[in-house]
Amino acid sequence: MAAAQLQRLIEVMHRLRSECPWDAEQTHESLIGYLVEETLEVVEAIEHGSDADLVEELGDLLLQVVFHAEIAAEAGRFSIDDVARGIADKLVARHPYVFAGADVPPDLVGSWEQRKRAEKGRTSALDGIPERLSALSRATKVLARASAHGVPVSIDESDDVGARIMALVAQAQAAGIDAEQVTRAAVRRVEQQVRAAESSG
Repeated sequence: MAAAQLQRLIEVMHRLRSECPWDAEQTHESLIGYLVEETLEVVEAIEHGSDADLVEELGDLLLQVVFHAEIAAEAGRFSIDDVARGIADKLVARHPYVFAGADVPPDLVGSWEQRKRAEKGRTSALDGIPERLSALSRATKVLARASAHGVPVSIDESDDVGARIMALVAQAQAAGIDAEQVTRAAVRRVEQQVRAAESSG
C-alpha cells in the first residue's frame, strides 16, 4: 500500500535524523544542492532512463521532501501532513471544474495562472518565477506567464544573439515545444559527436 510505504519512509527519516550524524546536522540550506541535483536526475531519467531509473530518482526526490518536512517538524514549524494537506487543498481550489461542478474554462493555463495570481496577491505576471532557472527555462516561463495574463510582448529579432535566442524561445513556445528540453537533446547529440570523434581519432 502506498500509504504504508510513505509512512515507513517518514519513520526511516525520523530515525536517521536521530541516529545518523550526517543526517542529524543537515539544514534546509545545506540540502539545497541535493534538491537541485535530485530534480535534474529525475529529468534525465524521464528523458533517457528506464522505469527502474525513474522509480529510483523519484524516490530520491521524495526523500528530499520528507527530509525538509522532518527538519521543520523538529522545530515545530510544520509537518509532512501540512505539506500534503497544502498541496491537496491547492489542487482542489484550482480545479473547480473537477471538484465543484464548474464549467471547464476555455483557457486552462490562463485560468490556472489567474487563480494563482489572486491567491498569492501577485501584482505582476512575473511574480514567483524562480531566479535560479536556466536562462532558456526562465525565458519560456516569462513568455508563458505574459501570454497567460494577456500582457503583450514584442520580441526583438535584431542581430543581438540574446534577442535571437529569445525569438527562438518564443517560436518554440508557440509550437508547443520546450526550448530547454530540445536544447538539452541537441547538446547531447553534439556530445555524442565529440565522443565519437575522440574515440576514432
